[in-house]
Amino acid sequence: MGSVTMRQESDESPTDLINLWSAGRTATVDVVVPVYNEERALPGCIKVLSTHLAEQFPFAWTITVVDNASTDATLRVARELAESDKRVRVVHLDRKGRGHALRTAWGASDADVVVYMDVDLSTGLDALLPLVVPLVNGHSDIAIGSRLATGARTIRSPRRELISRCYNTLIRLAHGARFSDAQCGFKAARAEVIRPLLGHVHDGAWFFDTELLLLAEYNGLRVHEVPVDWVEDVDSRVQVWRTAWDDIRGLVRVARAKASGAATVPNLPRRPDPRPSHPDAMLAQRDPGLLWQVLLFGVIGLVSTVATALLYALMRTWVSPLVANLIALTATTLLNTEANRKLTFAGAGGSSRRVHLQGLLVFALYYALTSGALLGLLWLVPRPSRLLEVAVLLATSAIGTAGRFALLRSWVFASRGKRGSK
Repeated sequence: MGSVTMRQESDESPTDLINLWSAGRTATVDVVVPVYNEERALPGCIKVLSTHLAEQFPFAWTITVVDNASTDATLRVARELAESDKRVRVVHLDRKGRGHALRTAWGASDADVVVYMDVDLSTGLDALLPLVVPLVNGHSDIAIGSRLATGARTIRSPRRELISRCYNTLIRLAHGARFSDAQCGFKAARAEVIRPLLGHVHDGAWFFDTELLLLAEYNGLRVHEVPVDWVEDVDSRVQVWRTAWDDIRGLVRVARAKASGAATVPNLPRRPDPRPSHPDAMLAQRDPGLLWQVLLFGVIGLVSTVATALLYALMRTWVSPLVANLIALTATTLLNTEANRKLTFAGAGGSSRRVHLQGLLVFALYYALTSGALLGLLWLVPRPSRLLEVAVLLATSAIGTAGRFALLRSWVFASRGKRGSK
């Protein structure tokens, strides 16, 4: 496969490694650069990167060039670079795919922290140290460069900017993701954390990054974001629209994996529950209580109900009442559930399979109630006015909203509900 030093198993726990680093041990960092037909760009990339690491990077480092089945002289160039610098290593793969390259190189690396960056060095290297430090000191599990975080500076075409923002918004709406930029080619991870995840990431191409981050958040890992300076590579070979379509299909697949439990990764290092450092800090940890939860849920529910009614009225121009109701509820439920998870119940319930399955069941009950009311109206009044339909939908939505709050508080987010009732 190439001149990669295979990792050795260690009995050291995450705390042991952090203590060793604090005591003076130098952490090892492996920077992986996947390439495909980059015989011209590769020498300049490695020269700039190795110079930066040698002059400004405080940790022991290596660079691993992963050749993704190049058809030009990329492999020969990479091997020549490795011969001239013992800190440069080469892996050759017989098939393409960025995800496949990272899975192979990260899984085989013997470093404490593994990094990935694009060969075009679109991301400013000044962000490399801030990317790695939170992993070395144990504060975070995965770190990503973000072109959309506050403080980031980017130069790219309006089309790429629009597609990127729409895609990342879709991830947040569909999965409740908290990271802002899934596809920036600038990421790092603690090796002991990334190894168990790699076996559960199925994509071998561009969706690899998104799938990895979604699994990480789903399993309770901490993702750290670093705002970066980023300049678009005008010679980029990414097929934007095809990649976007593959990404959407990937989002659906990951959602199914969450619902079935296949997204749960066992044997991950677990971070201890947060505890205040100062005894008086306990005074600040006041539960908002039932009244505050009802107020927040009511505001969110009111906004969602109005949005549902407006969308339903709009969709009835083209589709039947049941179809219009399904589309309206599905669209607004994504926003409603995420808002309640973050605000009303303060993230209670975690990201377990139980929460996702119960959430789907609550939505099904809510849809059955509102749809049943519409069917009853059509049975009693053969040709009801649009205003009457909307009025019935609003009334049943209000009843369904109350029932949904009760189920979320007492069932889906039971742990948070019990603490709030004390």
